[in-house]
Amino acid sequence: MDPAAVPPPTAGISLRQLLMALGDSLVEVQSAPAGLDVEIRGVALLDPEDPPTAQPGELVLVIGARGRAAHPALRAAGRDGAAAVVVKLDGPGQAAALSETAAEAGVALLSLRSEARWEQVNALARAALDDAPPGNPGEGAEEGDLFSLAQTTAVLTSGIVSIEDAANRMLAYSRSTDSDEIDDLRRRSILGWQGPEAYLAKLREWGVFQHLHSSDEVISVDSHSELGIRRRLAVAIRSGERQLGTIWVQEGSTPLSERSEQALLGAARVAALHLVRRRRELSQDLTLTRTLLAGLLEGSTGPQPLATHLGFDATRPAAVLGFSYGTTEAHQAPGAVAAPELTHTEVTNLVSVHIAARYRSALVTQVDPRIYVLLPQLPRSIDVDTLRGWGQEIADAARRHLGLPLRGSVGCVVSGLGDVPESRREADRILDALVGADLSTPVAALPDIQAEVLVSEVLTLLSGHPEIRDPRLTALVSHDSRHQGGLAESLLAYLNSFGDVRAAAAQLHVHPNTLRYRLRRAEELTGLELSRPDQRLLAMLQLRLPPTT
Repeated sequence: MDPAAVPPPTAGISLRQLLMALGDSLVEVQSAPAGLDVEIRGVALLDPEDPPTAQPGELVLVIGARGRAAHPALRAAGRDGAAAVVVKLDGPGQAAALSETAAEAGVALLSLRSEARWEQVNALARAALDDAPPGNPGEGAEEGDLFSLAQTTAVLTSGIVSIEDAANRMLAYSRSTDSDEIDDLRRRSILGWQGPEAYLAKLREWGVFQHLHSSDEVISVDSHSELGIRRRLAVAIRSGERQLGTIWVQEGSTPLSERSEQALLGAARVAALHLVRRRRELSQDLTLTRTLLAGLLEGSTGPQPLATHLGFDATRPAAVLGFSYGTTEAHQAPGAVAAPELTHTEVTNLVSVHIAARYRSALVTQVDPRIYVLLPQLPRSIDVDTLRGWGQEIADAARRHLGLPLRGSVGCVVSGLGDVPESRREADRILDALVGADLSTPVAALPDIQAEVLVSEVLTLLSGHPEIRDPRLTALVSHDSRHQGGLAESLLAYLNSFGDVRAAAAQLHVHPNTLRYRLRRAEELTGLELSRPDQRLLAMLQLRLPPTT
């Protein structure tokens, strides 16, 4: 162990907070058998020549030991009570074996990305520990701070204080020992944690919200006995040009103090610091969730880190919905105009809102160029028809509100989070096949599109392996390209029509005799024998490849 390692500080941080500080560009969670709320109290460097030991609560950076060489460090870390171990992997195959050892040892395993440097992790981890406030790791002091701020402001103003966010939802309020001081608005706001809509409408009518939105100055709202409302002062909580919330002071049985406005201005500036911190922490937590979700979908991270992070039951059924969009004429809604400025974020927001209305635990993420929905902890009675219906509602909403041809797929329902990559792969197979499929609905499960999926995968195989194609068909496509002919197109239309010349000719908008001539010409140029079933089958497949393939 590095003799220069500092003793573990008395104040620690949770593994979750550490991951937020490090960021997903440095480390990736491979296993967290005790969850993400274990306490990190120190950082230690373990060199290859050092004996594998650790101290309770340490984050152990295993430098120079990869693959099998890292197993002793993991076992020692678990034996000595370390919180987590960071290693570098030589390849993806090492993650599973090391994760198994970490699970047995009861210690979290993080992998350092290949391009990252050990000194970065060491410096950032120690800085995160240095910044840790005293108290329990992960303890959210921010909410308590807001209530304390409300109480302090109440003392300074001799009023009754409430702090709201930008959506007029109550965040904190001061105590009042005299219930007669509290007017009806205050009482209803606390009970409902949001101002009554009728009064909010009055505030809009009086221009109070407009003032708060555009000004840093305190505004006074007169009493309205007919509404049961006493006099109030209000000030916006701002960060730059953005309003984060509002502080309200209701006058009680005694008048507000002379310096109430000055006290309110100071309270608003302090509250802004708390709310900015809250937004940053929420953003960091969302980033961690997306990182763990992406790792689970790709199969690079096991189910346990995400399950412990969000409190999911990893043993209950799960499924993945996939979505992709394009603006091809075949999928374009009647009268809809393609919107090239639409971004993944806009589409993801639509998917998130609609799936959340159906299933509270759903998680949505972007993995370009597709959008995925993870449905964890599904009821064991869930069926594919229900999931397809949810996907269809989302596709209909995208068409209706965005004019967007959204295609959706329903991956198989798997027994637990550990099999989610299988459901994601099935969702991808369906989306791949939907691009060229002629279906009555833009959302499908595998039973709906089994043949199209298999043909799509055969075409992918042919596309990637020119050596297994028939050179005669390749020559036919090249001939058309050089002479601007339509022999290959005509042959494929004939085969798709089960040899019905009249139907194929109508599809091509040519005379049946013209088609018969083209078929004879194709046989003469290539030596194909269309009377042979195997050659017809191969031609049907290979001629579906894009001409440039």
